[in-house]
Amino acid sequence: MPEQEPARVVLGDETTEIARIVAEEGPAAERIPAAERVYAYVKAAILDRVYPGGELLTEGELATAVGVSRTPVREALLRLEESGLVKLYPKKGALVLPVLPQEINDVLEARELIETHAAAKVWPRRKQLVDKLVPLVQEMRKHKKAGDAKSFLEADRAFHEAIVGAAGNQILAKLYNSLRDRQVRMGVPGIEVQPARMDKSVAAHQEMIDALCGNSAKRFRELVIAHIHVAATDLRGVQ
Repeated sequence: MPEQEPARVVLGDETTEIARIVAEEGPAAERIPAAERVYAYVKAAILDRVYPGGELLTEGELATAVGVSRTPVREALLRLEESGLVKLYPKKGALVLPVLPQEINDVLEARELIETHAAAKVWPRRKQLVDKLVPLVQEMRKHKKAGDAKSFLEADRAFHEAIVGAAGNQILAKLYNSLRDRQVRMGVPGIEVQPARMDKSVAAHQEMIDALCGNSAKRFRELVIAHIHVAATDLRGVQ
């Protein structure tokens, strides 16, 4: 298998596309509000650890990097502060906050609460959910065979977001998306996925589908929790 470049971050929303457009500096970027461009650019760089924890970002540097004035930079940095990614210091800039052990525990605990809640909520309409999940596992298998770690992780994340989204609570779905973003920054397990780990992940996701096709809601919930605990062990292992 040819060597793969490390997979880049998987943000899970429109931020990925905006960041790509900004990076390409094409005419499409001008159609995106300046503050959105700055937000996407800085968020992607923080989650990809181009801007590591402890780095001080200045408004002037970011304005130059994205090609905008300082006003939208300030707007974007305020949003990033609300997201817990930076701390603003007047007249100095924005400090990229380092990942602390407590944040890891908090994110994992919140993930478990949301995903187990979603597992219970989706059970009555599990047949419709299976129709969405089966193609995603097929994608995972395809990307594993091709050694495409980035696409593999995108399908993995889409699988879990489909379960949470099917629960029907948009507030929880948005919160879950932000939790996965923060997990990426911590060193999400599988950014440089090994084939054996891909196999285990595919098997775990297939087990969840099989459980949804069965008659035990308890079994499905247990598999969801076990999968999060595996991710937690891997995540703590990279710290």
